[in-house]
Order: sequence, then C-alpha cells, then structure tokens
Amino acid sequence: MSAPPAASGAADFPHYKRNIALLFVCWALTSTSMMLLITVSALVGASLAENKALLALPIAIQWYASAFFTIPASFIMARIGRRNGFLLAVTAMTIGAGLSLLAVYEGSFALFCVASLVVGFATGFQWYYRFAAAEVVPDSFRSRAISLVLAGGVVAAIVGPTLARYSVDWLAPVTYAGAYVGVVCIQATIMLILLTVQIPRPPRMALRGGRPLAEIARQPKFMLAVAGGVIGYGVMVLLMSVTPKAMEMCGLTFGEATHVIQWHVLGMYVPAFFTGHLIKRYGPQRIMLVGGLLNVACLAIAMADIAFENFLVSLLLLGVGWNFLYTGATTLLTETYTLAERAKTQALNEFLVFGFVATATFFSGVTLQLYGWQNLAIGTLPLLLIVLAATVWLMMLSQREAAAKA
Repeated sequence: MSAPPAASGAADFPHYKRNIALLFVCWALTSTSMMLLITVSALVGASLAENKALLALPIAIQWYASAFFTIPASFIMARIGRRNGFLLAVTAMTIGAGLSLLAVYEGSFALFCVASLVVGFATGFQWYYRFAAAEVVPDSFRSRAISLVLAGGVVAAIVGPTLARYSVDWLAPVTYAGAYVGVVCIQATIMLILLTVQIPRPPRMALRGGRPLAEIARQPKFMLAVAGGVIGYGVMVLLMSVTPKAMEMCGLTFGEATHVIQWHVLGMYVPAFFTGHLIKRYGPQRIMLVGGLLNVACLAIAMADIAFENFLVSLLLLGVGWNFLYTGATTLLTETYTLAERAKTQALNEFLVFGFVATATFFSGVTLQLYGWQNLAIGTLPLLLIVLAATVWLMMLSQREAAAKA
C-alpha cells in the first residue's frame, strides 16, 4: 500500500494566499460563464429546435459531455499541470461560445448542439478548480481553501443573471447572441488571471504507481465522499432545475421563481466563506451530516405546502445543505489518495458525480410532469437517507478505530 504524502506546511507554499485569491476570482468568473450559459441555453434551444421536445437536448449534451471529459481532463492535467489544463478549458469555452454565436446567427440547431459538446469539454476541466485550491495550500488550510474558492459562486449568483439580462440584446436584433460575446470576454479575463497563478506540478515519477483504483474505491472514506458528492449534487440539481416550472404549475409568477432561485444560489455559496472553518474544527463527516439533515428539512418544507414561502425556505435550505455536503465530500476525498493516485481517483469521483447530475437534469422535467413537485421532492428522500446512514456509519467506524489505537 502506498504511503500517504508527507504533511506540508506554509513554508512549502509561500504564495498560497495569493494563489487562493486568484483561483477564487477564476472560479467566480467561470461560474458566471456557466450561469450565463445555463440561463440562455434552454431559450436558444427552444428558438432553434423545430421539434420543441428537443429544446433541452443541448443542455443534456453539455452535461453528459462534461461528465465524460472529467476523466481525460484529470489525466491531462496530471501531465501538463493544472494551469495549462485550465487554459485549455478557457480556449475550448471560447470556441464553444463562438460556435454558439454562429449557431444563433445561422439559426442552426445542429451547430448549437456541437457548440454544447465543446462547452461540455471545457467544463470537464473547470470542475477541478476546487482540487487545484487544495493543492496550492498547506494541509492545515486545505478545507478552507476548497471552501473559499467555491465561494466564488456568490459572484456568479449576483453577476450572472444581471449579465444575462443585459447582454441578450447586445447584438440586437439577433436575440441571445450578445450573451455569448459576454462569455468570450469573461474567458479572456480568466486567461489573463491564470497566467499569474502558481500551481505546482507534481514530479513525473509521482504520477506513476499507487494502489489499483478498485482498492482505493473500497475505502470507506472514498465511498462516503463519492456518495456525498453524487447524491448531494444530484438531489440539488434535480430539484433546482425544475423549480421555476414547478412554481408556475403551482400558480406562482416567474418573478417569484427568480427570487427563489437567487436565494437558493446564495444559499449554495455564501456558506462557503465559513464552511472550511467548520470542517477544520468538526471534521468533514459531521459537516456532511448537517448538510444531509438540512436537505431533509428542505424536503419536509417542500412537501408541507406549495406556497411561495415554502419554495423560498426549502430552496434556501437545499442550497446550504448542498454546500455542506459537497465541500465536506471534496475535503474527505482528498484524504483517500496519494500523489501518485490523485489523477485517477479524482477522475472517477468527478465522472460519477457529474454523470449522475447529467442524468438528474435529463429526467427532472419528465419526472415533474408525471408526478408533481411534492412527489418529486419526497422521491429524493431515500437517497439522502443513504448519505446520512453512511455518514453515521463512518463516524462510528472512525471512533472504534480511534478507541482501538488508544
């Protein structure tokens, strides 16, 4: 069995605070691009697709491509470095936005689907920002680094919808084309910032060897980390993506829906400013447990009534619960591999998480139409109970192991 890497201190990362600040900005801008694309993609798909049943196909292509490309992205970055990998993603995202712009002008749904595939390739790399944060800081700062970089989503929550609202008519009379110009401008800014980030590249020898992936995956910590990421992210996307439609079906207005979504996104990212401190103090398992319980509370409120207040509070709790589960799971995952095992372990985790997210996104609308909002909510309860049970089990296992060593 491979030995765990030696603990690192502040002396090993003399510029880690600066790097975390830069990665925070990069992720904030990346998230803004993602939110901008999510905001307009369904509308563009609806305007270009002759068969309106296919309007969500470009989004599905983007999510599935993103899940698929997380695997090669991890190995590519293991060879060329995180920064070069992110620069490759910026280039791909720029190309994807350019193709989307061309598709809007040409009125080509097929080209828009191709553009979505390219965007999915780019996002397959971009999910690794949180791992990059963990790799440029001392071990004692790891959980806070992950949390702080994810906090960049707060910027996206505020800037993304505003930019979408104003940019769609930049190239009027061609509606939505301006949004893709906005994405290109954001990517250019990210590229300039990335050139100043110092992310250490592991020695080539460190990329070889290590335990078989099957052995790594049998670790209780790994299983819980994956379960927390898969279920935490999957349940969040399943409920969030259909909330505007569900509120419309319940007789609420689009303005009320946007208000709910904005508070949900703030719930996702505002806690990131302190989640890392909580994880460092109480451990990732306890924070994941709290996250799971918050999501269960979200379901209880969602099932209680279909009033605006229920949607608002339940989606806010869903966002906070996601933050605790996802950040805790990411931190826990970093404890399951050595340097030589990092690329393949992260690749497996990301593929499982975002493959499930893509599937949840694809089926969310159909499930809502068939079963309704409250039944959809209660249907996610067994998944959350699995995470809660697994978390309690690992906490008890850790306590027994600690007692045995005492």
